[in-house]
Amino acid sequence: MKTIKYLKQQPKLGIVPVGRAAAGVGGNTSPAAQPVNIDANQVNQQVQQLAQQLATEMVAEQQQISLLRSSGRTFTRFDMNADVVKGQAETVTAGLWSGNVASLTTYFTSSTQTESQRRYYVDILDGNPSTDGSAVQFAAAYGNALGSGSNSQGQLNDSPSKAIYSQYRQLLLNPTDSRFTTAGSGSTDSIYVVNFKRNRLKERLDAGNFELPLRYMSASLDTNATGSNVAVSSSVVVSLIDDSSVASATVGDSGRVYNIVSGSIDGGVYNSTSPIYYGLVYPDFGTMILDGKMLDQQLNYQTNTGSSSEGNNHFRLFHSVSGSSLITNPATTDPYGFLARNSEKVTSTHYFVRIKNGDYNFSNNPSYITGSDGQIAQTTFVGDPKTYITTVGLYNDSQELLAVSKLSKPLLKSFQSEALIRVKLDF
Repeated sequence: MKTIKYLKQQPKLGIVPVGRAAAGVGGNTSPAAQPVNIDANQVNQQVQQLAQQLATEMVAEQQQISLLRSSGRTFTRFDMNADVVKGQAETVTAGLWSGNVASLTTYFTSSTQTESQRRYYVDILDGNPSTDGSAVQFAAAYGNALGSGSNSQGQLNDSPSKAIYSQYRQLLLNPTDSRFTTAGSGSTDSIYVVNFKRNRLKERLDAGNFELPLRYMSASLDTNATGSNVAVSSSVVVSLIDDSSVASATVGDSGRVYNIVSGSIDGGVYNSTSPIYYGLVYPDFGTMILDGKMLDQQLNYQTNTGSSSEGNNHFRLFHSVSGSSLITNPATTDPYGFLARNSEKVTSTHYFVRIKNGDYNFSNNPSYITGSDGQIAQTTFVGDPKTYITTVGLYNDSQELLAVSKLSKPLLKSFQSEALIRVKLDF
């Protein structure tokens, strides 16, 4: 690095005395010294030339220092007004099932659930429980306001079906409502529940983007739905969607509520002027409430509503859903699948990393230099250094690494190129 030089002496201005000389024979006197005037314009011109030379050297050295600082820098501070854009919000949807897939066509239950748990609900997995990677996708439950269809086993007013109905009534209904009311049958004591796993749901179920296929049940069913005679026999499959495409949601203490009707995502509501209503969906809670009366009427569920009778009715819903996957959907030529998507609002901050032509053209990687004096190892880089940018790190004022962003491929950087990299942080 060059050192800035300063003049140690300043030019002096004024009258310069002239030395004395002997004059005449036999005399020791000399003529009086005569003052000599220096041209002021000439002196000023010399001073200006020296000042200009000094200024030129200082500017050149400052430019060199700036270049070295820029090329060798390891941090660049963001301009918070020009380089950072905060509070950008967007709604993101994805397939609700494992792997972000939107269609579920395989259904399994697990023996790891205890008998006590299975009396209240059944977890439904996407694969054989003994297979690595299989996971619970949603749960099915049955509720009855009077406790019918399940056995309290000696516990007063503590039957599983009554507990389920009470739980979802308190969770989803207004405090003054004691019963679920659907457009299909009005006030109903009998409900089937589809409850999505919270980690699959993200923030909410994406309204208008779910389709639940249910298969018609066989003519003769066991009173206990875990029995061997609980099966599907007909090839009839009814697909259920919400009516968000034709009606606005009602809003209650649990958020938005839509009706569940027969239809498909592609085709919309069947007979939209007079649809068949099957229940209610609460997308903000990720819960579907199916009217037991309508399932009995339209799909022959034959719900066990006997007093103190162990019906395990939620297994009827499991058989109906899983049985639909054995039927080919004529609209797609694929098996009927439970289609669903989740939805979440993502708030983002965008950081614009602006890399000028003189920035980050040297690397601090030990392989970049050689020798004790730090010579550039690649001789072709002398005078024209190059680097490959692969990572952007975001630091706080204490130079603590907060986030790392990886480029999809290395970015070539030299004095002949500039770059703009946008880093997006989602919250």
